[in-house]
Amino acid sequence: MQELNLPQYQFKYKEVDKKVQIFDAFRKKYVVLTPEEWVRQNFLQYLVTEKKYSPSLIAVEAGLKYNELQKRADILIYNKQGNPFLLVECKAPEVKISQDTFDQVARYNMAFKVSYLVVSNGMDHFCCRMDYSTNSYQFLDEIPAF
Repeated sequence: MQELNLPQYQFKYKEVDKKVQIFDAFRKKYVVLTPEEWVRQNFLQYLVTEKKYSPSLIAVEAGLKYNELQKRADILIYNKQGNPFLLVECKAPEVKISQDTFDQVARYNMAFKVSYLVVSNGMDHFCCRMDYSTNSYQFLDEIPAF
């Protein structure tokens, strides 16, 4: 897989039906290794290893309902009180992060109302702090640590 703009981490792999799978420690199962999954697995490790988020507060592919459609958020982190805190949308490295990407994560956030939104394609990472009192957001230079 492509090298990302993240530290390098060790993963477990296996091959099933000629498809490489990567072990997802959060979902406790092997999943097909797609470019987006590669970004998600590396970003999960980054959040735990570098930013010190507790694995027990992280949900992967958290379900949500949007306009009667069932959707899934890539990574949802809860605070110590059990409230949604940080939402991450992962894209494959070749996918340019655009306004559409932010619109997607903003739609998902309508269900969660997190404090921070993050979008990453493994190469570029964007984080913004939400301000619900003024219905605005502010881009940050860095993803907040736990």
